[in-house]
Amino acid sequence: MNADLAPLQQRLGHRFAQPALLLRALTHRSWGVEHNERLEFLGDAVLNLVVSALLYQRFAGSDEGDLTRVRAHLVREDSLHRAALAIGLPQVLRLSEGEARGGGAQRASILADALEALIGAAFLDGGYDAAQQVVRALFGELIATTTIDSWTKDPKTELQEWLQARRLPVPAYRIVAARGQAHAQTFEVECSVAALGLAERGEGRSRRAAEQQAAQRLLEGLKASDRPGSPLRS
Repeated sequence: MNADLAPLQQRLGHRFAQPALLLRALTHRSWGVEHNERLEFLGDAVLNLVVSALLYQRFAGSDEGDLTRVRAHLVREDSLHRAALAIGLPQVLRLSEGEARGGGAQRASILADALEALIGAAFLDGGYDAAQQVVRALFGELIATTTIDSWTKDPKTELQEWLQARRLPVPAYRIVAARGQAHAQTFEVECSVAALGLAERGEGRSRRAAEQQAAQRLLEGLKASDRPGSPLRS
């Protein structure tokens, strides 16, 4: 085992009996054919299972909707990206020279995928207990300190529910522009509700972030109009 990976294993709370699994989890497809995408697929499922079990224990009095909402925040790309940075994942990723020069080691999607691959690798290496230990190391403190109320609905979800409650069609999203280099793009997205003739735009470092901002702006306008005497009020 490469000595450089010992600190990573310590942060994960699991020492790999099969070093090849760890190396593969750290290998981006740009490096070669023995990359981490299959492990990522497995890790995504394992992560959802372990987080679901931890939340089930943590919030014994909460219903399915609350648990689903908290889990969605914990396993989304932004959360995985932050966790990957916290354990120093960019320093140990295996990327092609071109991908590395393009800033791949800092790209949120690549880091999130690699983190899921690590969880999948831990599962294959040591079973559910090992995977649970890794997930606890990554998210245990956050799960232990969070509350249901701290995870409000995201703007896209809230906007969709607002519209559906009034029997209106769900909003449509489209990319208006994408500026900057591939590893540091800024997206501009339009959120529109054709039935109301309304649209708003948002910007963000990812398409999802831009969509959320656009949804938030449109939702704020709809809520302001949703009052007695408004033509939008049902």
